[in-house]
Amino acid sequence: MTLSNPAAPSASPAATAEPITFLTYGEAMALFVADTPGDLARVERFTRRVAGADLNVATGLARLGFRVGYLSRVGGDAFGRMIVDALAAEGIDTRHVSIDDRWPTGFQLKARATGGADPSVESFRRGSAASHLSVADFDAAYADEATHLHLTGVAPAISASSLELAHRLAAHFLAAGKTVSFDPNLRPALWPSTEVMVDKVNALAALATWVLPGLAEGRILTGASDPEGIAAFYLARGVRGVVVKLGVEGAYYASADGERGYVAAVPVAEVIDTVGAGDGFAVGVVSALHEGFSLARASARGALIGALAVQVIGDSEGLPSRAQLARLEASAASGLAVRAAIGDPHVAP
Repeated sequence: MTLSNPAAPSASPAATAEPITFLTYGEAMALFVADTPGDLARVERFTRRVAGADLNVATGLARLGFRVGYLSRVGGDAFGRMIVDALAAEGIDTRHVSIDDRWPTGFQLKARATGGADPSVESFRRGSAASHLSVADFDAAYADEATHLHLTGVAPAISASSLELAHRLAAHFLAAGKTVSFDPNLRPALWPSTEVMVDKVNALAALATWVLPGLAEGRILTGASDPEGIAAFYLARGVRGVVVKLGVEGAYYASADGERGYVAAVPVAEVIDTVGAGDGFAVGVVSALHEGFSLARASARGALIGALAVQVIGDSEGLPSRAQLARLEASAASGLAVRAAIGDPHVAP
């Protein structure tokens, strides 16, 4: 048997039949973060972690106390086992994380950046188990448990079959009258051309309830130069709300109901690692909207969690628990000192 599911009722809380609230899918990867700055080719020691834009969002939502389901494939190797264990440790439902021993689990090397710079990341994912995700992995009964679907533009870029799965998931949620959030999270290197990327990513965005682009990627995707124009582009295509991440300038939000405005970035003492900040932002926005808050309030929570994410090494290590978030939201004076990026103002390679 080459395709199996490692979860069993006695394995972890994630393996129970308790219904999920959120569902996301994508490629979870092993991550090796350099212990010292410099060229990755010359670094001798790394710290092992897990990575994946959609996985970061799943982790953040789980830490806030939500039941989160993650749909993926990993290889029948040490990296795959490590990822399944990491998901279970976060309380993420692993019933639809399949072990496919025909293909390996992907991994990444991440440099140690200094001075608040974006770290360089090298990915090794060609032919990975997750790249073989397809509509065969879709389970309507599992999707029906969730009330919200979160998608990023990364997983749909890894293969044509994964892109088809993204469309199947989004269509299923829309047909059921449920909400879908979409973070474009552009990865140009995974697409055959910029034109194809723009076409495919915008087609997915048009299926979403809420779209969360960064300013740079919004310019690429829409041709608009400012946040207002980017938001208008997606609102004209039927999206209910748009939040444009503006890095150190905060974020701009706009809704189909006429809600418009800016939220400020949250100051931080030191920017340690910018990777994962946009995913933290998504955690804040999606969780707040699910809880019935306004788009303005949701954008402010996104700014807060994104700011937490940049203060630690690792893609998800800075994501807060519900108690930590409550303390920070209750206090206007967070004790932080300098402004920092709250999303990925750049476009990843």
